[in-house]
Amino acid sequence: MPLVVREIEAKSVLNPSKIYDYCVNPYTGCEVGCVYCYAALFMRRYSGHSEPWGEFVDAKVNAPALLARQIVRAAKRGTIWFASVCDPYQPLEERYALTRRSLEALAGRDWPVVIQTKSARVRRDLDVILRIPDVQVGFSIATEDEAVIRLFERKSSPVAERIEVLREFKAAGVPTYAFAGPLLPGNPERLAGLLAGAVDRVLIDRMNYLPAVKAFYARHGLLEALTDGFFRTQAARLAKALRGRGIRVERVF
Repeated sequence: MPLVVREIEAKSVLNPSKIYDYCVNPYTGCEVGCVYCYAALFMRRYSGHSEPWGEFVDAKVNAPALLARQIVRAAKRGTIWFASVCDPYQPLEERYALTRRSLEALAGRDWPVVIQTKSARVRRDLDVILRIPDVQVGFSIATEDEAVIRLFERKSSPVAERIEVLREFKAAGVPTYAFAGPLLPGNPERLAGLLAGAVDRVLIDRMNYLPAVKAFYARHGLLEALTDGFFRTQAARLAKALRGRGIRVERVF
């Protein structure tokens, strides 16, 4: 099914977040289409779309200009997260550059920024990111197993490319991190080895919405990966391997 794309005018783009102070989502919907994405549980209803998750995106074409106005009017300064319910560097970003132009609105301003993506397209914006005084760039990397990645994350960048970009950003002086969640089947020690020298910290998280994805896991013989035992074992192995390489570990589950 072809991707359904709409151009819309957002009423607000700088919104409160439960994770950071604010979040900015330049798009509603996400063509990366991760099977486990929690946004799939509610974003179709919120957006009015009937298409399956991953097959619709609304581009908030006024997002950069709106953000520039909202940061001036905001009651308090706080950390801005790109993004909470979409990948800010999904393929449509090549056409619209809404994330890049939104970051440009923050360049030189005293607003901390945290970027989280699964796409190497973030590499394009290093020049803008370096102009943001307080910024972190991270990749979601739930496993080092590329076959598992292709099963769960339809249009994400290969793990090796994500690691490569993290190394480039770290070498450029940008603080980097990885979000290992929800933990997927793989080899935690190998993942830790790949992340060594590429990130300053790793956040480990688990799957907290099992009913929505249970059927998918069952079809692929992966139900064990939804159990408490799987998470405890994998998380402990990953944390131990990361700490052994001098990487700070944070658990957010």
